[in-house]
Amino acid sequence: MKRKHIPLLSLTCYLLLASCSEKTVTETATTQFKAVEVIEQKVPIFKEFVGQVYGKADIPIRARVDGFVEKLHFLEGTSISKGQLLYSIDDNPFRLNVSREESILSEANVNLVNAENELARIEPLVAINAISKRDLDAATARRDASIDAVKAAEANLNLAKLNLSYAQIRAPISGIIGKTKAKEGEYVGKSPNPVILNTISKTDSVVVEFFLNEKDYITFYKQFIRDGEEGINLVSHPLELFLADGEKFPYTGKITFLDRNVDPGTGTILIQSIFPNPDGLIRPGQFARVKTVVDILEQALLVPQRCVVELQGFYNVFAVGDDGLVTKKRVEILAEFQDLFVIASGLVKGEKILLEGLMAVQSGQKVTPEIVQFNTLNQ
Repeated sequence: MKRKHIPLLSLTCYLLLASCSEKTVTETATTQFKAVEVIEQKVPIFKEFVGQVYGKADIPIRARVDGFVEKLHFLEGTSISKGQLLYSIDDNPFRLNVSREESILSEANVNLVNAENELARIEPLVAINAISKRDLDAATARRDASIDAVKAAEANLNLAKLNLSYAQIRAPISGIIGKTKAKEGEYVGKSPNPVILNTISKTDSVVVEFFLNEKDYITFYKQFIRDGEEGINLVSHPLELFLADGEKFPYTGKITFLDRNVDPGTGTILIQSIFPNPDGLIRPGQFARVKTVVDILEQALLVPQRCVVELQGFYNVFAVGDDGLVTKKRVEILAEFQDLFVIASGLVKGEKILLEGLMAVQSGQKVTPEIVQFNTLNQ
């Protein structure tokens, strides 16, 4: 049997043609990628700060007189009303003091009556020169001293009654009361025994305090604060609050106070804000993240976050020139805005960057970019 031999040249040409055909198909399938143009627009810059929550009013409950706690009239951790009885302190010593002062006042009133009667008897006798003017002056002085003694006794009695009333400690505001620091039978009112018995917090709104560094404060002041004839005016813009579970609090807040000075130890200034809390979800003492606008960039460069590749703390994009050549560029990220990055340096407006194929392309590779708009992307 005769074998047919394929000429070596023909086989080589065949293999080369097949290889070129496969390479052409591969290049055609991998060199067309979606790309976007760097845009420029006005963008607010947000930052997050760790804040601490306080009640709209956190009122400490103190014992204004010392004594033994007889009874607690509330449940810890529940809502209480203004004027509600909270603690009863043994009032026997104060009742005895009231009785003593009442007795002293009665004696002073009797002395006053006697002094007035004596003066009434002496005045006619002086008119007929039956007694001397000196006796009249002495009687008048005794009457005036008796009046002052009555006033002093009345004041002491009022003070005794006031101390008696302090034996019943009532709620100064409506709110949520905390855990008691004094139990029944405990002596209170003097250190080292509990002086602050409890705290009531008004939580229908909550105060959140956080700090701005000097740089952010200066930028914030220029953008959102006006200093006029009526004093500092905070330009209203909403604050967002994020709780420990990462969920966004459904109500927005506003800034109510800037401290008078920057703390020289930390280089920060205290900012106070208030948030509605109608459901009572937030409690004093919690930590939360406050998100707020600290600056507004009039001409910010924006790119989708998915265009940026992070490697070892550096950020890179793949730019496409007019000739279709890919160039890897390092960029600096200024901030995040929605699902976009604000670019601080490394790109210019209108520059084309790849949106896909970031793991497949290399610098120097030639591609065919398909330009798409941000709002047409499937984020």
